[in-house]
Amino acid sequence: MTEPKRLFDCLQYHLKGKPLPDMLAAKENGKWKMYSTEEVASTVDKLSAGLLNIGISCGDMSAEKRDKIAILSKNRPEWVILDLAVQRIGAILTPVYPTINVQDLEFVLKDAQVKIVFVNDEELFHKVLSIKDRVPSLQEIYTFEHVANARHWKEVVALSTDEAIKNVQTIAARIKYEDLATIIYTSGTTGTPKGVMLSHRNILSNVMACYACLPDFPNMRALSFLPLNHIFERMITYFYLYRGIAIYYAEGMETIGDNLKEVKPDIFTTVPRLLEKVYDKIMAKGAELTGLKRKLFYWAHDLATRYEINKSMSFSYNMQLALANKLIFSKWREALGNNLKCIVSGGAAAQVRLIRIFTAAQIPVLEGYGLTETSPVISVNRFEVFNRHFGTVGPLIDNVEVKIAEDGEILCKGPNVMMGYYKRPDLTEETMSGEWYHTGDIGMMVENKFLKITDRKKELFKTSGGKYVAPLPIENKLKESIYIEQIMVVGAERKFVGALIIPAFPALKDWARKQGIAEMANEQLIKHPKVIELFTELVDSYNKYFNHVEQIKKFELLPQEWSIETGEMTPKLSLKRKVVLEKYRDSIEKIYA
Repeated sequence: MTEPKRLFDCLQYHLKGKPLPDMLAAKENGKWKMYSTEEVASTVDKLSAGLLNIGISCGDMSAEKRDKIAILSKNRPEWVILDLAVQRIGAILTPVYPTINVQDLEFVLKDAQVKIVFVNDEELFHKVLSIKDRVPSLQEIYTFEHVANARHWKEVVALSTDEAIKNVQTIAARIKYEDLATIIYTSGTTGTPKGVMLSHRNILSNVMACYACLPDFPNMRALSFLPLNHIFERMITYFYLYRGIAIYYAEGMETIGDNLKEVKPDIFTTVPRLLEKVYDKIMAKGAELTGLKRKLFYWAHDLATRYEINKSMSFSYNMQLALANKLIFSKWREALGNNLKCIVSGGAAAQVRLIRIFTAAQIPVLEGYGLTETSPVISVNRFEVFNRHFGTVGPLIDNVEVKIAEDGEILCKGPNVMMGYYKRPDLTEETMSGEWYHTGDIGMMVENKFLKITDRKKELFKTSGGKYVAPLPIENKLKESIYIEQIMVVGAERKFVGALIIPAFPALKDWARKQGIAEMANEQLIKHPKVIELFTELVDSYNKYFNHVEQIKKFELLPQEWSIETGEMTPKLSLKRKVVLEKYRDSIEKIYA
């Protein structure tokens, strides 16, 4: 078969090659419902035709003039069907996180001049409806679930006509490899989302480069649960579609365990936070064991922590590990469906210890690295063991080049690098030097082959769940309180956002006097139960201004101010975050203990 030139060509690929009875599958009323390749192709045809008939168009094919359609939905077959249908008529899909706050949602819909929004359910319907009057371009909201007083997406499918289907084919034939395929908004450091423009070439080059990286077995199944509005799951979806891998959608994050056992997938993608959860569950089960079973569990776990790849381990170690795999790790694999060839991890840095333990347990975790702007993969550890290295994000993928700048920043060049930021040539210019994209991450090459990420250049950080957090707006908001002098938000590669807080002691001491608390030193005062209660209520009252992932879950109070003299502040009085992280390591560890 010829090399595909557009993302939606995957349908023809399937139909000509090996149509599947379960190209896409999801739970409906408690049972798995399969969508065959033929059914998906036919629905995509009708939905594209229906969209044309309600006036959605590709304009003159320029980024500005093409109609934009937004989607806020959990992963489900309709998500992919809509994506393919929108692409085929030259319109632009703009996916949005269902959990987005209302201000950012309004900004995205206005910035992209979205005409139609498709939502998952009643809750999201009301979320979009609440700002509809403030978005002049927005004409209609359609729902995937049946919602009272809302239009159902099947109404658009029903508007299909034979003539419109012919028109769709004419338009689709004109769409080129280099054309814009989607706009994905990412949260910027300033907090204002920016639209990353990705072409068919950007994403497809990434899909094709991943062919050599991941396993290829007949009749593979994937479980999908990372949000499809994120480029990682979106790109891997096209990889599955082109590879002929059936995609099953998890019902939700809480049901992943059950869905793994039902679907028995060969592969899934994850973020480190979910791996941590799986590991924590396994360890909690192990802690419940008694006697010999408990001893065996911890013996196997201890063996796995010493595992190395591409290094010869002793004969006795290998024998013990084989036994551990038979007695203990076989149960871990069973819990994951007993069929996994590999897990691909991205979106944030995974703990090396976890990757080591899972790999020893014959559950290879392939960690990769990339950004929305690079469609996303820059490098990934491969399925073949010799192309894997613990503590790195693997070798570069084909056709992608990396150079390390003088300050250590990773620059990337290749067919995967975005077309630019939508309507923001200024921002595009800031992050590009010619063809080189500035990732904002610091790294190095190990053994001239494996990329290793050592630091983040930007203050913006990611939690271990792969969600970006901009600390500055959160800190500035909390400093509005009369009781907070200084604050630093922490949580890079951690499970949740925490904070180090220095109280405004004069105000706090005044409050304490009124509460009948005796005069005491700062060190004692911050440990007083009433003071801790005050700050807990205070932090909770500010959390409502932020998205769930940005909310401060735990904090530590510190007894004295940061200053230029003590080294935590620059002469311009900005915070030296690295110094604080180092100096108050114990307090931070307490937050996450």
